[in-house]
Amino acid sequence: MPDSGDTTTVQWDSALEAIERCYDLGWTDGLPVVPPTEQRVGEFIERSGRPADEVVGEIPERRREITVAKVAANSVMAGCLPEYMPVILTATEAMLDPVFNLVGPSSSMGGSAILSIVNGPICKELNINSRNNLFGPGNRANATIGRAVRLILMNACAAIPGVFDRSVIGHPGKYTYCIAEAENDTHWTPLHVERGFSADQSTVTVFAGESPRQVRAVGHPEPILHALSDVASSLGSNMSTSGSVGNTGIGVRQGQIVVTIAGNSQLWKDWTKAQIREYLHARIQRSVADLKAATVMKGDVEPGDSDTMISLIPEPDDILLIFAGGEESNMSSVIPSWGPKVGSTAVTKVIR
Repeated sequence: MPDSGDTTTVQWDSALEAIERCYDLGWTDGLPVVPPTEQRVGEFIERSGRPADEVVGEIPERRREITVAKVAANSVMAGCLPEYMPVILTATEAMLDPVFNLVGPSSSMGGSAILSIVNGPICKELNINSRNNLFGPGNRANATIGRAVRLILMNACAAIPGVFDRSVIGHPGKYTYCIAEAENDTHWTPLHVERGFSADQSTVTVFAGESPRQVRAVGHPEPILHALSDVASSLGSNMSTSGSVGNTGIGVRQGQIVVTIAGNSQLWKDWTKAQIREYLHARIQRSVADLKAATVMKGDVEPGDSDTMISLIPEPDDILLIFAGGEESNMSSVIPSWGPKVGSTAVTKVIR
């Protein structure tokens, strides 16, 4: 079963009793789960095409090994279909990659969540939503794949609220946080192709992020990008107030960021992703005066500090830009990362 140690076998007489027993065992995220029967878990393992005891990844700091069986059990409880297993296994492998540094974002007080971004043909095969109500409810694949990742974090990786998960506020993405890119609805190069994979491959990119900050702007691309830059530069996010800047006192540029752009793709026909990243990178910044006033940088505000700007993103490529969301309006979103790149870096892996 989904616990982090030896397999636990539980018996029950009814579905309702099974659901309540899962609560008693601490296997839920607060919402009811699908009872992980041996038969159902076996179907998921079989669909994966991998041995039940194969180790997907590990967390040495917590002496945890995450196996295919544990991924399957938590996927069943999340309400997934067996065909979702390859996506969930890949997301699990990606977040357990040492580069991602799962212990950091999953245990910090910052309360970030693991955002899974799916690309490639599998999005259509599994009907993973990339359009209307992108981060909201209504789609089984998005809701249950993202929820499976969270249950794996809790039950297999010990990221239990109040124990190893020390989030002060958290956000709803810690229930489920999974989207796809609408790569077939735009001329832009898909995220996974930009990150070195071929268009016919399916991938999952995991990103430790805050909640989406919706950005509403009308008109041409420049006003929209101006608003996006302003929101991405706001004080109070991990991008602008992470401790690494304050500890040095000289203004260390921060980490990655996810930007989603929705609406009519024709509005952006003269823009490439590279041009948008360059535009945003040059404008996502704060003055030394602002950073000192927020005690992000050390020292008193001095003459000239208001005119000295500090970039909050290391390089343009640290902006993960995707075309996703409804077509009805030119809405966008900004998702700041958990912290500096040295804290957690987005990881993309191919779905087997």
